[in-house]
Amino acid sequence: MGNREALLAGAKTCLLEKGFDRTSARDIATTAGVSLAAIGYHFGSRENLLFQALFAILDEWGDLSGRVLVPPDAPGLTPAQAYERMWDELLAQARAQPKMWLASMELFMQAQRQPDLLPHLTDGIRQGRSGVTAILTSTPEPDVPERSVRTLGMIQLALMSGVIMQMMADPEHPPTGADVIAGLRALSEITRHLPG
Repeated sequence: MGNREALLAGAKTCLLEKGFDRTSARDIATTAGVSLAAIGYHFGSRENLLFQALFAILDEWGDLSGRVLVPPDAPGLTPAQAYERMWDELLAQARAQPKMWLASMELFMQAQRQPDLLPHLTDGIRQGRSGVTAILTSTPEPDVPERSVRTLGMIQLALMSGVIMQMMADPEHPPTGADVIAGLRALSEITRHLPG
């Protein structure tokens, strides 16, 4: 592994352990086992290195989540049962990888403070919406209608972020897939009676 790769791996480790603001350039260099000057040579600054590490973590989190979203190969499950199982697996993954999920939230926070990051985050969110919609509708991603991405994809990502955030904030009462299904059914009943 070269210095660049070692620094990126070290930055990811530090982000997961300490977070963005508490990670110093020295922490990264020490974790990577390379000189402090290598950060400037390969990445220009601590911030640029940490941003690249955050995006790498977000990609890993997206890959893990995407695998969980793929409907289980379990004949006999109704669509609602398969969706409930998907939620149980997604929540279990978030419990098993809390630091990775928190790092993805940190990227959102940093993008609000660093305008140069926002277009990259926006692109990632758009890709996430499209990918989630393709998985949930069993449609090849290039064929997913934009309207479905803007509705189903947006709501699914919002649910995922919100439910996981609540689970992290109240670990004594973690939500379940059954809770999500029941909540969606209750919302469906409420919206059924909305005018027009």
